Amino acid sequence: MRQERQVLSSGGALSLLLAASLLLSSASSEEYDYYTWQTDNFHNSGRFYSKQPQCVDIPSDLRLCYGVGYKKMRLPNLLDHETMPEVRQQAGSWVPLLAKRCHADTQVFLCSLFAPVCLDRPIYPCRSLCEAVRDSCAPVMETYGFPWPEMLQCEKFPIDNDLCIPIQFSGNHATQTPVSKVCPPCDNELKADTIMEHFCASDFVLKMKIKEVKKEKGDRKLLAAQKKKKVLKMGVLRKKDLKKLTLYIKNGANCPCSQLDSLSSSFLIMGRRVDQQLLIMSIHKWDKKSKELKFAVKYMKSHQCPTYHTVFQ
Repeated sequence: MRQERQVLSSGGALSLLLAASLLLSSASSEEYDYYTWQTDNFHNSGRFYSKQPQCVDIPSDLRLCYGVGYKKMRLPNLLDHETMPEVRQQAGSWVPLLAKRCHADTQVFLCSLFAPVCLDRPIYPCRSLCEAVRDSCAPVMETYGFPWPEMLQCEKFPIDNDLCIPIQFSGNHATQTPVSKVCPPCDNELKADTIMEHFCASDFVLKMKIKEVKKEKGDRKLLAAQKKKKVLKMGVLRKKDLKKLTLYIKNGANCPCSQLDSLSSSFLIMGRRVDQQLLIMSIHKWDKKSKELKFAVKYMKSHQCPTYHTVFQ
């Protein structure tokens, strides 16, 4: 514990996460395989757990946090998820946000909560870290129709001190790349991995033709052609939705979307139902020559996605 305090108070030469990672790597794997916190009952945010927290390996299929810089995480985590399947379910919906690179600390912030580093006490993100990520990423999320979620309200986190995770990138280095002005659903690579991430995080997936595109109250409204639809993932769609299918790019009335410059081809569209609207999360032209697209579509038929919850709401 004395060693831990010395590292935590070092004043910023190393990030808290990296320092914690060094502490973990200096111990034997056997020590941390069975490491638990010596408390009668674990209490977090007014909730009691029947099991004491434990250190567990961050699994390779936890895409949000695998390879974040340390190998073991605290379970239950800091968002009240008690089992690894629950962590996977909740964390999976955030993976597409990382691809937008709205802030360089997005992964550090999210993983500090979903997969907290394994120490003898919970280490929360500093309020300033939350605020920096929120201010950069909330506008991106809003373009998808999702507000910054209640569970990540920054007032819940501690004001900066030596025992919380601080901002890693500041000033002009806050973002890795400038946030694109292109409508976010239109700004995704036609890569199999990217397609599958959106496939699993979406409520529905369609191959379809678009009859008409309109602007409506700041959104872009897409009207589907009546018969040219193939359902690749039904999800929340109902049969009556398919009969007169209307999709929206939230806040997308004026941002560029090159895919919609021509409506002659079919499209791969992935999205979610939010309130009573079907919102587009990703849109690609259906390129018959694309090996990446062919691979992804073939993989969709057999791939078992985790049951992601809509954590943005």
